[in-house]
Amino acid sequence: MTRSKIPFILLLGCWLLATAAPAVAQKKGPYNPRADARAEIAKAVHKAKAENKHVLLQIGGNWCVWCRRLEKLFRADTAIARILNRNYELVFVNFSRENKNLDVLAELGYPQRFGFPVLVVLDADGKRLHTQDSALLEKGKGQDPEKVRRFLELWTPSALDPAKYRK
Repeated sequence: MTRSKIPFILLLGCWLLATAAPAVAQKKGPYNPRADARAEIAKAVHKAKAENKHVLLQIGGNWCVWCRRLEKLFRADTAIARILNRNYELVFVNFSRENKNLDVLAELGYPQRFGFPVLVVLDADGKRLHTQDSALLEKGKGQDPEKVRRFLELWTPSALDPAKYRK
């Protein structure tokens, strides 16, 4: 190989690595930096209204180990997965260098102030009901399944039904 081709090949290799890195990062978790968060939330709200559910936003990024742990708990714990499936439309809202979704977060009352992951509960009309600091759901090196279950149960549509409390 001639000396003049070596810098070109090195440059080409660096370019390939740089352009491939974001694609690799996306596969490490549930967050998609390229997603249109506003459209995904609108779709979830529409579906929630039709199915008498709430929308649960998990805001964070694939870079966040606590975010990935919470998402794993949502899938692995059958009781939590059942509560989510019956009562919520779950949306992962990305916050990363590639896409911070600052306009969406501003509309949600700046939930990033709690750190990540942060959970936001919306009603079937898209109105914010609650923002949850997930640090309050932690135990050790992860989230406490019992605290997460209790949080989810306390924000279901039936838990907020006024008729339930008139008796």
